[in-house]
Amino acid sequence: MRIIYMGTPDFAVPTLETLIQSKHEVIAVITQPDKPKGRGKAMQFPPVKNKALEYGIPVYQPVKVRDPSFIEQMKEWEPDAIVVAAFGQILPKAVLDLPRYGCINVHASLLPKYRGAAPIQWAIINGEKETGITTMFMDVGLDTGDMLKKAVIPIEAKETGESLHDKLAALGGPLILETLEELENGTAVRTKQDDAQSCYAKMLTKSLGNIDWSQSAVQIERLIRGLNAWPSAYTKWEDKTLKIWAADVIDGNKEGAVAGEVVERQKKALIVQTGEGRLSLKEVQLQGKKRMEIDVFLRGYPIMEGTVFHQVEEKE
Repeated sequence: MRIIYMGTPDFAVPTLETLIQSKHEVIAVITQPDKPKGRGKAMQFPPVKNKALEYGIPVYQPVKVRDPSFIEQMKEWEPDAIVVAAFGQILPKAVLDLPRYGCINVHASLLPKYRGAAPIQWAIINGEKETGITTMFMDVGLDTGDMLKKAVIPIEAKETGESLHDKLAALGGPLILETLEELENGTAVRTKQDDAQSCYAKMLTKSLGNIDWSQSAVQIERLIRGLNAWPSAYTKWEDKTLKIWAADVIDGNKEGAVAGEVVERQKKALIVQTGEGRLSLKEVQLQGKKRMEIDVFLRGYPIMEGTVFHQVEEKE
């Protein structure tokens, strides 16, 4: 097939590389415009652009893919299929109707659950036991089109947003090849989504990681893992932000302790009361410092029993 590939972040790179190395021809890659990044605000290419340029594939970066002149250009390419993975723009009907075999999305959840921008992280935060990749026909709704194929994996006990992202990204390539083969030979099965089973995986924001210690230890521990590596979970200690990168749940409460209170300090442990259960902090990072295992951190910082962590006051 002649394929146009649309994608932007790291998640979309393995699927692109798999397509490039397959029997299919990737005739063009469409990605988001370059963005300034870092202190120097130097312009940085999207990861998908870097990969496409490695293979000499033409790259296009429209500010709006719905621009009529750009749609006309896409028509001239005469694609058999458009494959989309975390592109970052809503496709208009004129684009959806363009390819012979349709626009196929590689989505990082087991649809119809977790439609939206951050399905990987919300699956962890919400305590799901498994997740996966779904290939689907795209329509004018947000992740609402007919499903084609799924690949399922378990969510491990200490899975993080980062580790699950990498596992799911690796599944996308093989699944899209299977999907394209079935579309080509006429054996693809379309399954409508049950809207009643869906939930919206809203975009991540930094403030989502502001720990509310009145929640249970189980909820907070899932939040910590789900937001690792971005935007991360954090709390306030004195006048500084303390990021928490890893923690373990401990059943039971310390009698008389308030939520957020350090109830036990050992050489290699810092245990905090939550709304239900306790949390043993394993890896932390004080504002302006490097990430540290808790025993290393405690050798340098005098957090004692009775200290109370608070939510950070967010700026308006």
